[in-house]
Amino acid sequence: MADTMKAAVKVRAAPGATQVKKVPHPKIGPTEALVRVKIASICGTDLHIFDWDEWSQHRIHPPLIQGHEMAGEVEQVGAEVTSVAKGDYVSFEGHIACGHCYECRTGQAHVCRNLRILGIDRDGAFADYVSVPASNLVENDTSLPLEVATIQDPLGNAVQVVMNANVPGKSIAIFGLGPIGLMAAALTKALSASQVIAVEYRNELRKGLAKQLGADVVLESDGTTVDRILELTNGEGVNEVLEFSGAAPALQQALKVVRPGGGVHLLGLYSNSVSVNLSDDVIMRGVTLYGITGRRMFRTWYEMGGILKSGNVDLKPLVTHRFPLDEYEKALEVVRSRQCGKVVFEMEA
Repeated sequence: MADTMKAAVKVRAAPGATQVKKVPHPKIGPTEALVRVKIASICGTDLHIFDWDEWSQHRIHPPLIQGHEMAGEVEQVGAEVTSVAKGDYVSFEGHIACGHCYECRTGQAHVCRNLRILGIDRDGAFADYVSVPASNLVENDTSLPLEVATIQDPLGNAVQVVMNANVPGKSIAIFGLGPIGLMAAALTKALSASQVIAVEYRNELRKGLAKQLGADVVLESDGTTVDRILELTNGEGVNEVLEFSGAAPALQQALKVVRPGGGVHLLGLYSNSVSVNLSDDVIMRGVTLYGITGRRMFRTWYEMGGILKSGNVDLKPLVTHRFPLDEYEKALEVVRSRQCGKVVFEMEA
């Protein structure tokens, strides 16, 4: 094994400033594993880091290898590792919980107060190799395509939202057709929702993908959205709303189209405070708001693995662009354009 490897490194605290360069090969500790990355996918967080926005300035400490969505093969394990072995085909749960706080000790590790994230708080997977806690590795079914294996981290977000909504037999509205919203469209249909209505703002490519992945109706987000959804549900509204957009107008619409006693499940992140009429839209209508983050560790991974193994969900169309790591900036520009599904880096053999 060579002493150096190729990696995409945020080299300094500035916009851009990510270079694909040779760096020292990572070392592993006794409870860690070294994974040879075969494929890695881009998250919106990676674009925030590249652009060096306000969040990144307060969280990221360059130099840092980016990337937290990946699949690959175990190359080496630490002396205390028994859960995985050399040659295993794995993906990684990108949230690294402390295991000691109240949340971790009561089955809520996904909201660990000391949470660390691969590619954000420690070197990540936009590299030939990555060193990770072995306990965070999940072994993949050998039949799972690489392009699906690498997107399980965000897919787990969609699975947690969809499972929280208990969708079988229900009418569902999905606001926001970024990659996770598109995954939710596929999942809700596969899990027997009676009606799936997807809503997106001015993105014909993603609206087309939603239809391809299983949405019954795809609507433009505009002044007619509420009326159209009420019309499609005979004036009753939908049983559950899945909100992925993080757009304040979408949340206002969601509260108008959910039926009394229904739920609004929130994964999208809002840039600013949002005004909600709690009295009329929530309390008097018995609507429940759910804040959802990450994946329940590791229950969501088992649910996700079973869904994928069932063959009822085909997510391969979601991966629309593939790049070598050397074309890092070009790939980021595709993500920025929003004219894409998931964008992946295919690593050199």
